[in-house]
Amino acid sequence: MFEIAYWEMFTVLTAAMLAVSLIWLAKTKEGFCSREIRLILFYICIVVIFRFVYFPLHHVDGKIAPLCFDSSKILPIWMNLVPFTFLTDRYDGWVINVVGNIFMFVPVGIVWPVCFKKLDTYGKAVLAGGGFSLFIELTQLFFYDRSSDIDDLILNTAGAAIGVAIYFLVKRAAKKKAVPTGTDLQS
Repeated sequence: MFEIAYWEMFTVLTAAMLAVSLIWLAKTKEGFCSREIRLILFYICIVVIFRFVYFPLHHVDGKIAPLCFDSSKILPIWMNLVPFTFLTDRYDGWVINVVGNIFMFVPVGIVWPVCFKKLDTYGKAVLAGGGFSLFIELTQLFFYDRSSDIDDLILNTAGAAIGVAIYFLVKRAAKKKAVPTGTDLQS
């Protein structure tokens, strides 16, 4: 069995983000630019989501409880493949779980199209958010104290879709505002 502390995960993600930034800076020979700001936004999204998804919300001895891997406890796999069980399986905190899963991914829908130019359509951006959620659900299978749930995948993807809609609505409004009208040309 081994444990992954939150600070260890945070350190690895930070090192990866810094490595990508340094490689980008060496490749382009540019100084601090909007690309680094976008990378920082992307990084913040990942770190916050990983915190809530992989690490229990309760604290142990005043610290964030570690993520535990034990190959002898992986089986049986804790997975729910029946959609919308949250509609019938009510438990303490189910509303927070449903709302939290949606709102946790709204920033993904907003930030990822800003960060990645190839996410230039609603469908691509929602698919990226859903793919990220699928990655999370599949990786949770390796940790006996986590569980994978189709409802989480659906709710996370819905949250990403809401964020993407916000992003494209704001982008469209900004574009309309930037286009000069006939009265602006007369002077």
